[in-house]
Amino acid sequence: MFKTRQESSHIVLAKSLAEKVRKFVDELIIPNEPQLNNDRSSTFHIHSELISQARSAGLWGLFYPLSYGGKIASLEDYLLIAEQEGRTEFSAAIFGSDTVVDAHMLAKFGSKAILKNFLEPMISGQAIPSYGMTEPERSGSIPALITTSASLANGSWLINGRKWFVSNIDRATFTTVLARTAGENAALDNSLSMIIVPADTPGFRIERKISIMGSNLSQGEISFSNVTVPEQNLLGTCGSGTYLMSQRLGMGRLLRSMNWLGLAQRCMDLMGARIHSDRAKTALLADKQLVRQHFVNVYEAIASARELIRVAARHIDAQCASDIEINVAKLAASRALCIASDSAIQLYGAEGISDLTPLASISRIARASRILDGTAEALISSTGRRLIHFYKENDGYQFI
Repeated sequence: MFKTRQESSHIVLAKSLAEKVRKFVDELIIPNEPQLNNDRSSTFHIHSELISQARSAGLWGLFYPLSYGGKIASLEDYLLIAEQEGRTEFSAAIFGSDTVVDAHMLAKFGSKAILKNFLEPMISGQAIPSYGMTEPERSGSIPALITTSASLANGSWLINGRKWFVSNIDRATFTTVLARTAGENAALDNSLSMIIVPADTPGFRIERKISIMGSNLSQGEISFSNVTVPEQNLLGTCGSGTYLMSQRLGMGRLLRSMNWLGLAQRCMDLMGARIHSDRAKTALLADKQLVRQHFVNVYEAIASARELIRVAARHIDAQCASDIEINVAKLAASRALCIASDSAIQLYGAEGISDLTPLASISRIARASRILDGTAEALISSTGRRLIHFYKENDGYQFI
């Protein structure tokens, strides 16, 4: 990382924090990966100690709202840090970056009661959020199919329904639930709302944990049986759920994409280490053209995704982002991680598909990246439709 005269203070700060995060990840988190790969309940003390160290180092919640302790103001600047956090799958919980979207959503759309009861405890580490959107037996990408219901009576919301693939299932203290608050015949834009439900509310039940390709990624299924919460737990306004969902997805997709970019970069670093190992020198791997092609493919994929993410982040910062920039950035980041993990595994051979390296675990995340936060097919279809529609009224597309 280089500093130039033209760099503004916020870029200098972002680069400095990125260097500290990378050092923390490489020296403290990555060496503990074999232990952290175990069930969270058996490694709670390691997680807690690393979180405490991250807080002491001033590296916790770096992209929280500035008024709540965050140090980075723009999503574009945070890219430098997020990709360093993303070098290991365990950083999100340790640096608090897995709660960034919730922090921004609560700060922007929460009432005074929500700020006091949920956001402030979350910032201090006393509360952990989760998000319930998709439902069993229904497509997660179609909000119109949401059946979880919430009705308002006597100052309270009565909630019934089920959600699955809910994040932080094993440690969340509250869940932001997307529920139907209007009849089925109401316009979709006004029929859904987001309501915050504490995990200890009567009627709230964890039905099961759901492993992802054999790994525990803290996903699960929950149910609501006549769950009652105060009216003040409504996030935003009644009927604004579709808009809030789009706001959450936009930032969430980019933040996750930034982390995937970090994992892709780590795969490339592992490829470099493999090439210069004694075993690889004996096999003359550096002289083989297909090996060189692997490196070029990985570099090209990472560099392309990085710039697409930067453009999308810049648009979100300017509050003029469209789904086109965000979706294409997510697709590119997923593709970069898939290419990088697959190429690294090829160079490592049998070790790459074993637990002797982190590559097998990374490859599971790479495969899941084509589904998480919107399947690749759905995003391609949606983005293609928007681009085609654009040419219905315009002669040429202006890249900014």
